[in-house]
Order: sequence, then C-alpha cells, then structure tokens
Amino acid sequence: MTETPTAPQRSELPPAWNPAEVEAGLYERWVERGYFTADATSDKPPFSIVLPPPNVNGSLHMGHALNHSIMDALSRRRRMQGYEVLWLPGTDHAGIATQTAVERSLAGEGKSRQDLGREKFVERVWEWREEVGGRILAQMRRLGDGVDWTRTRFTMDEGLSQAVQTIFKKLFDDGLIYRAERIINWCPRCQTALSDIEVDHSEDDGELISIRYGSGDNSIVVATTRAETMLGDTAVAVHPEDERYRHLIGTEVEVPLTGRYVPIVADEHVDPKFGTGAVKVTPAHDPNDFEIGQRHELPALTVMDGRGVITAHGPFQDMDRFEARPAVVAALREQGRIVAEKRPYQHSVGHCSRCDTVIEPRLSMQWWVKVAPLAEAASAAVRDGRTTIHPPELAKRYFDWVDNLNDWCISRQLWWGHRIPVWYGPNDKVMCVGPDDEPPGEGWVQDEDVLDTWFSSGLWPFSTLGWPTPTSDLAKFYPTSVLSTGYDILFFWVVRMMMFGLYAMDGKQPFDHVFLHGLIRDQYGKKMSKSRGNGIDPIDWMDTYGADATRFTLLRGANPGSDLAIAEEWAAGSRNFTTKLWNASRFALSNGATVQRPLPPRDELTDADRWILDLLDQLVSDVDGQFESFQFAKLSEALYHFTWGEFCDWYVELAKVQLAEGGARAEATQSVLGHVLEVVLRLLHPLTPFITETLWTTLTGGESLVIADWPKPTGVERDEVAAGRIEGLKKLVTEIRRFRNDQGLKPAQKVAGKVRGACCVDLTGQVAAVRSLTRMTEPGDEFSVTVSLDVGLPAGTVKVELDLSGTVDVVAERKRLAKDLAVAEKERAQCEGKLGNAAFLDKAPAEVVAKIQTRLAAANAEIERIHARLDTLPQDSGQQS
Repeated sequence: MTETPTAPQRSELPPAWNPAEVEAGLYERWVERGYFTADATSDKPPFSIVLPPPNVNGSLHMGHALNHSIMDALSRRRRMQGYEVLWLPGTDHAGIATQTAVERSLAGEGKSRQDLGREKFVERVWEWREEVGGRILAQMRRLGDGVDWTRTRFTMDEGLSQAVQTIFKKLFDDGLIYRAERIINWCPRCQTALSDIEVDHSEDDGELISIRYGSGDNSIVVATTRAETMLGDTAVAVHPEDERYRHLIGTEVEVPLTGRYVPIVADEHVDPKFGTGAVKVTPAHDPNDFEIGQRHELPALTVMDGRGVITAHGPFQDMDRFEARPAVVAALREQGRIVAEKRPYQHSVGHCSRCDTVIEPRLSMQWWVKVAPLAEAASAAVRDGRTTIHPPELAKRYFDWVDNLNDWCISRQLWWGHRIPVWYGPNDKVMCVGPDDEPPGEGWVQDEDVLDTWFSSGLWPFSTLGWPTPTSDLAKFYPTSVLSTGYDILFFWVVRMMMFGLYAMDGKQPFDHVFLHGLIRDQYGKKMSKSRGNGIDPIDWMDTYGADATRFTLLRGANPGSDLAIAEEWAAGSRNFTTKLWNASRFALSNGATVQRPLPPRDELTDADRWILDLLDQLVSDVDGQFESFQFAKLSEALYHFTWGEFCDWYVELAKVQLAEGGARAEATQSVLGHVLEVVLRLLHPLTPFITETLWTTLTGGESLVIADWPKPTGVERDEVAAGRIEGLKKLVTEIRRFRNDQGLKPAQKVAGKVRGACCVDLTGQVAAVRSLTRMTEPGDEFSVTVSLDVGLPAGTVKVELDLSGTVDVVAERKRLAKDLAVAEKERAQCEGKLGNAAFLDKAPAEVVAKIQTRLAAANAEIERIHARLDTLPQDSGQQS
C-alpha cells in the first residue's frame, strides 16, 4: 500500500471531466504497472473471484456490465484493504452458440460443416475464435475491469481440457457417469441435445385436439397439442382413484389410425381435473410419458427422426412434424374421432435459444451424470455455512432445486467442444481415457459426442487455478471468496460448480459467498430483448456518459436478488454526479485544499468542520457494512447523497465563508476540505475508478488510488452540539431560499436583510454563513422591512426581515402570479366538477378518485400560496416595491 505523500505535486485540472480523453490511457497504465496481477506467494490474506466466463463469441451487454461493475467494486475495495486480490478472467467456448455462428458463416459460402469434415471444421472454429474472441475482453477494459490479464483462461485451452478429461474419468470410475436412453430436449435444426438453459419457453398459439380412442362403452377421450405423436402411443393413463375410468383400468383400447391396441393404466401422475382426466402416453416423445412408461414397463416407439420427420409406417411417413400434425387431425376427423377442437390454444412451447426452432422431446442414447450424491454434498455445504447465499431468501430457491435434481444429460451432438473421452472397441468393450492415458489402438472408435458446455464451466473455480495440478494459485486462492452472478443461472451453473467443486476438492466449497443480483429491465420493468427493441448497449452509454457514470447507474440499482430497471436519463444523472464531483474538486484545489498535514485539533475547528468530519466518519462505517452485506444500491445512495448533498451543496458553500476569513481559520478549512475530499474519492473509487483516480492523484500527488489504503472510521465521538447547530442552519437557509423564491427573487439576486433571534436558538456563530448562503447583504441606513419570515427551529423561532424595495417589478410579478392563479383555479374547478359528479364517483376506481382528491388539495394549496404572495405586494400597479 502507498501512503498519502507529504508534498504533493499538483497539476491543473481541466475545466470539465472528459472521460473519452482519459479512460483508455489510465486503464493501460494500471495494467502496465501490474496493479491487477496477483502474487500467489504473497503473505497478504487472499481474496479471489473468478469471472463468470462470457461466451467467446459474445459482446458486453447490460447484464455483463452490472455483474462486472459489482465484481470490480468488490475487488478494488479488497485490494485497498490490503488483500492479495485475484480476479481471474476468461471466456467460455459456448459449444452450440459458437458452432451455430460458424455454420452460419459457412452457409454464406455455400458450404456446410459436413463438406469440411470434423477436423477441418474444428480448425475453422479455432480460426473464427481468434478473430472474434477478443471483442468482449476489449470491452471489459472499457468498463475498467481490474482483472489479472496474465491469467486469462479459455474453457478449451490445454489446462482446462486436461481438467475436463480428469474429472470425467474420475466420475466414470466412481460410477457417477453412465450412458442410457432417456428423454432429452432435442433441436431438429442444430441436431443436438440441449440443456434446460438452452431452451427458451414462450406462450405460443397452437391447438388442443380431443380424440376418441376405441369405441362404444370402452372408448376414452384424450386431449393433445401434438396430434402427430399419437402414432407412437403405447398406453392411455388415468388416475387410479378416478371413478369415471376405474372400470377401464387394465383393459385395452385401439389407437386410431394405427390399428394397435394399448393398455389403459392407472398412474398418480395424471391430474383428473385437467381435460378429460385421461392422457395419451408416448414414452419416446414426452418426458412425463417416459416416466409413466418406466413405471409401467411400456415400450417406447420412436416415430420421428432427429430432423423432426415422421418415420412411422403409413401415409404420414416422411412428413415434417408440422406437416404431419394437420394431416393426422384431418384423418381423425374423417374417421369421426375428433370430439373437440380448440384454436387458438395458448400453451408453453420450448424453443432452441440459438436458432428459435421448436424443440422436440426425444428418446435418445446419451451420457448422464448421476447427481444424487453430488447434489447432497452441494446442499450440505450451504446448510452448514461453508457457502453463504446472498440475499438469504434465495437460499430456499437453491434448496428447492438442488434437493430435487434429476440426472444431468451431458452429451451434445456437436463437433465443437470437449469430446467425450470414451472409446468403443471390439466385443462391446468400452474404455474411458484419462489425460495421462494412451488412446486404445486399432479397432477402437472414440465417441462422436462432445460435452455440454456447462460441464467444463462447472469446473471453472478450480480448473482455472491449475487443477488437477496442485499449483500455488490453487493453494492460495481456492476456495474463491465470492461468486457474483444473476439469480437466473443459480440452478444451471452455480449448482454445477458446487457439485463439482466439492467433489474434486475433497469437500472444499468453490466459493465462500454467492451473491445473486437481479436482471436488467427497461424503465417500464419490461425484460430487455431484441424483439422488443428496448435493449441498451453499455458501450453506447460509455461513449456518451463515460464508464464511471455507466457503472454508477447500474450499482445504484443493484439491490440483492432484485431486478434492476434502467433508463438513459439515469445515466445522464450519474454523469451529472461526476460533473458535480469534478467541479467541487476544482474548487477545493483552487482554494488550497491540502491533505499533507494532520487535521487541526477538534477544538480549533468550526461547527461546520466537526459536522462534516463526523458525517464522513459515519459514511465510512456505513459503506463498510453495506459492502460486507453486498448492499450496492444502499452504499451507492449513501455516497451519492453525502457527496452531492452534504459535501458539495453544504460544506463547500460553508467553506467559502470560512476561507474568506483568512488566517488560521482558512488554513484549517483547507485541511478539512482536502481531507474530506480525499476520503470521499477513496470511498468512491471501487464504483467510479477513472474520475476518482484522476482527482486523487491531482489532489495528493500519490502514485495511484488503486493501491491506496481503504478508509477506516476514526472512532471519534460525534459532536452532537455542532450537528444540531448545522442542521438548524440548513433548515433556516432552506426556508429563506424557499421564501426568496416565493417572492420572485432570482437565486443569485442579493437583497438586504436582517436575522433576528439567532442567539436564542444557539445560531449566533452561524449568522455570517446564513447571510452568505442566502445572498443577504448588510442593511444600510435606508433599510425598510417589506417582507418578513418566521422560521421555527427546535430551540425557538428566528425572524428574517428583507427589504425588497426596488428589487421586484410589481407589475410583472402581479401578471405572473395572476397567470399561475388562473391555472390553479382551473385545476380546482375540474377536480371539484369530477368529485361532485355522482355518476363518475359510482364508476371510477378508488385509486382514481384518490388521485383527483390529491390534485384538488394541491390546487387549493397553490391558490392559497399565490393569494398570500399577492397580499405582500403593493396595490398600486404602477409602484415599484
């Protein structure tokens, strides 16, 4: 850590803060000086975060910007606190997304991956990755991410590939990986299994067709949204306690169009209140039906291939699934089998997140992880406190998921990714090959599939630190300190990392704390998406307002676990905040603010000095506590209100009065002014690193705020007397300013005035400041009281007398007030008209009536205010008062 220097070499600050001229050069200077490079041999306490790896083909979106701002704030604060900080960056190979992008590129050349063959296609993907893979990393630099670029990882680099192969073999040898035929999400366009997170669900318009199976008393009606799958029905199921069908259980019924007879089985999964209470069972094409089929030992008939084409013999063979659906319905209608048709029928439909194709549940031979023992360990680690989830209310959601996990399908029918390290040989032999094993020889063939992307990213907290090799990084920085991510991937990624980390690292949790933030939404609370056209590019905000304003906007809304609504005007507001800080700093520097000497003794300071120092001390404590509990919105608000309100709007103005006194008073003020500004800059640095670095190095002459010490509370007892006096001053000044505004005075307009009764409320020492802050000049011999104001304070009343002679154009002021009065009276009349209309009151919602009542009260108050102001003006319209 570097101490504040004793003889700062100051440079001139430009008139305005221009982020575009400063940010890039400042960031590169930090990187070149090695501030973000972690030292695994250091004796400092460790603090580590692994960056949730963005897709290698991706670009920075607002969700990234939020999470990166959070992680950077945590890392920068810990670095200033004296920790050895590792924030490790990297990217994910994003199997299906990347393969889809490269295939799309090939299609533009009139080629397919099959034209190239697997080896050449994979080479093409690596080339493409080199071209686009650095885009999001460059954008992270724009945001100011203080990551250790010397440790950048990629989920398919050599070290991580070794880790994937190692844990696969370990799981395989322990009987926790197996191959089986199960129902999976299948994309007919991408030709691969999909994880649940790769499926987007939407409410689509479809059809609900009710079909009669069998005939006579033994017939039964089922309803389906996918009529074409009836070609693969192997049963009809009813609830065992449904009296309507009890006599049919154990009998058989004919499946229309097929000539096949299937059993009617009793299964508690069936909801007797839904539809007819009877469901068709197609084990090869529906996950729930598959489970029913397993319980009742039903055959699974596959009637559709991987392209979504019907394979069942008959008139529908070779039809696409969406062609077959109306054809099947037409054939059923012709036979009189259709009992009811509902169109449109809105229901949830899964789509491939990459190509938007409707996914197809499909029975398929895949590789699976047996998750029960892994999930049990992941549950225990949170329950016993090894890992803490923030906010705590989301822990229940974690348990609801992890305690009910199904086995995980980890194989994907792709060419880009970690190829499954299993080989098949003669006589049905199977061999799992580890990283140190030689692949088997002639006659052996490696499995064609690759692993789900979440498999390799599930190893991220320890594979990036060198596992399975026992590295110094692993010893120093594992378990990692914090995982920060959106609550939407709590199940899909966080749980997998917990399972793999505990399994591979002998029960050591992958992270001590999990902080879950919400999702970014637009100002109306709508989810951002390309289709809605409401997305915001963080790069645009950074170009317009700067990285600091972008970060501060996001952090001010980052309440744990809650979604965050944003709008451009809020970024503009954050830019105004940086401007306010810049201008206050320029004032301080131009007026001799110093930080090179200790503060004067408390008894030599003014009430204003002690008040602001005490507030600063409380701010340091509050921000510390809020950082520890991940309350980024609260700490941002605290910093915003102290900096803008208490410091800039009040203390800086009070300091002007004290500086004007000169001598010892001015020197003490320079010390306090510099001290408060310096501490504020240190507190703000994790949130707004660029402007604070520029201001702090100019103020102190120090090397860098990145490696400066984090502020600590002084522990000095708060001066309640000084606080009471300044709060009284603030109320008095606020009331005078409001009164001046009501009198039609411009903010900078000076008016002669007197303050009476200050001694009675212990504000004698603040009168000079009150006069300065309210533009009140000393009264001369011709002073005449034209208006007066009584201000009630806890200790008594202060009377303020003003002489407005010659300051107000009475004619113009009466004309302005008359115009305002007409508007207010019109508003009152409209509100009274509505509230006096019985028909309106009978029909209008209560909240509408309440809103009109509020408007009426406001109009009456405005009319009263205007009349009071008119009463203070002379009646002679030609006279100046």
